Parts: sequence; C-alpha cells; structure tokens
Amino acid sequence: MNIKLIAVGKTDNKALQSLIEEYAKRLSFYTKFELEVIPDLKNAKNLSVQQQKEKEGELILAKISNSDHLLILDENGTSLTSVGFSDYLQKKMNASIKTLVLLIGGAYGFSEEVYKKANYKMSLSAMTFSHQMVRLFVVEQLYRAFTILKNEPYHHQ
Repeated sequence: MNIKLIAVGKTDNKALQSLIEEYAKRLSFYTKFELEVIPDLKNAKNLSVQQQKEKEGELILAKISNSDHLLILDENGTSLTSVGFSDYLQKKMNASIKTLVLLIGGAYGFSEEVYKKANYKMSLSAMTFSHQMVRLFVVEQLYRAFTILKNEPYHHQ
C-alpha cells in the first residue's frame, strides 16, 4: 500500500521540517510514502472562510483519484490509540487498498465536497495543534504503526 500525506500550506519551521523528513525516511523502509503540499491560497484575506474552504477543497480533490482511500484529519473524527491506528492500517492493507491518502486541511477545515469524498475521519486529539506540527505527528504515528505491525521495539505498552 502506498501512503500519501496531503497538507495545505508549507512548513516554514526548519526544525519541524527536519523531524518530518527524518520520520518520512524511517517510514520509507516499510512503505512508499509521499508528502504533497498544497500552497497557501493567494489573497486569502480577501476571501470568506467558506470561499477559502471551497478553493482549498478544489485543489485537494484534484490530487485524489477515485481509487484512493481518503482519511481526513478532523477534530470531530474518531479518536484512535496508536495500536488502533496500526489495526486500521492493517485492515486497509488486507483490503488491498492501493493508495491511502491522509489529508491535513487548512486553518478552517474542509469543504463539503471533501467531507463527502472522505472514507474515514480521524482525530489526533481534542486539542488544537498547528498544521505544521500535525504533519510531524501524522508521519511519526505512521512510522509507529508500522513498527507495531512488525513487532519492533519502538512502541511501548
């Protein structure tokens, strides 16, 4: 199974970017992984929140194929433990999902069209984190999930 992480907006924090790259490199030993960044909208301050969500939604949907399994990170999504997330990944691999796309939206969330396209909604926490930090958390949790599935000594219970 290929895994693609799509995120809106660039990571300008070099320390976070370095950690994201480190976990992406580790993850590459288990699966094909790709991080795709959708640039911030130009003149976003001139757009309403709804217009921003719709424009970002169009850019997001252009990056997703009909055969992709779309998991969106959403504050109202299902909360999983790390083991629960590894179980979720295993089920998708068992179902022969070719590409799992994880999606981190913009500051205001997703358009209705993106919600309709989503196969699953997952919450990382009830807390709010910067989108840059969420990228790191997601890549680390993907790596952790694969080490759990391989019975490797990274995750402790």
